[in-house]
Amino acid sequence: MSVMKRLSMIFRSKANKALDRMEDPRETLDYSYQRQLELLQKVRRGVADVATSRKRVELQINSLRQKADKLEEQGRKALSMGREDLAREALTRRAALQNQIAELQTQHDNLQAEEEKLTLASQRLQAKVDAFRTKKETIKATYTAAEAQTRINEALSGISEEMGDVGLAIQRAEDKTAQMQARASAVDELLASGALDDITGSRDDIQAELDRLGGDQSVELELQRMKAELGQAPAPREAIEAGQSGQQAQQPQPPAQHGQSAPPPPPSAAPTQQFRQPGEGL
Repeated sequence: MSVMKRLSMIFRSKANKALDRMEDPRETLDYSYQRQLELLQKVRRGVADVATSRKRVELQINSLRQKADKLEEQGRKALSMGREDLAREALTRRAALQNQIAELQTQHDNLQAEEEKLTLASQRLQAKVDAFRTKKETIKATYTAAEAQTRINEALSGISEEMGDVGLAIQRAEDKTAQMQARASAVDELLASGALDDITGSRDDIQAELDRLGGDQSVELELQRMKAELGQAPAPREAIEAGQSGQQAQQPQPPAQHGQSAPPPPPSAAPTQQFRQPGEGL
């Protein structure tokens, strides 16, 4: 296959696909119905033209017959007056008119037969056009219903172009909202840590520093308490008591059942004797 043939085939296939995508069956049916109406109109005009020609021939035949009758009367009158020559002339002209009448009568019969054929064809075409119109409307209604059902199903399944655009818009809105929330949280953390200055002056620097020191101290005490529990290093009694009291405060007490008394509080830790190193003050 040559290059030109391949290019021609590719072009025709692309054009056919584009036309198929652009074609609407309802518009095609309406156009076909319009063409059939135009054809029916032409057939009707043809019937009218043939009928007009037939009527014109009839008028000519009637006119020639009147002339032939007049010549016959003139021949009779001339013969009655002894003018045989005039009677012969009148009859000769009458014979010529009879020949013309015979030819026109043949044309009239042909036109009448043609008119009958065109009339029958027009009636048949009219019946076909009416049947096509009914079928066209049925197909259009069925296609419209199927198109609407397809669009509804695509919308419900989310595969239509409109719903796809809506889904993308929602996704973009959710992404932007999450981004703004993350940015707001990051700015709040930076303001709380002091990395950013609050230009409104509503932030209390002293309170923020105290909160930070309190948090560091609680972490340090918790670390010492955990070391003491693991036996890695002795811990001050205050740290241990603070850790125990914090755990007791955090653990919820179960509610007392009916007829039972509340459980007694856990025994406090025994006082430990604190040894002083030599040289320490009282």
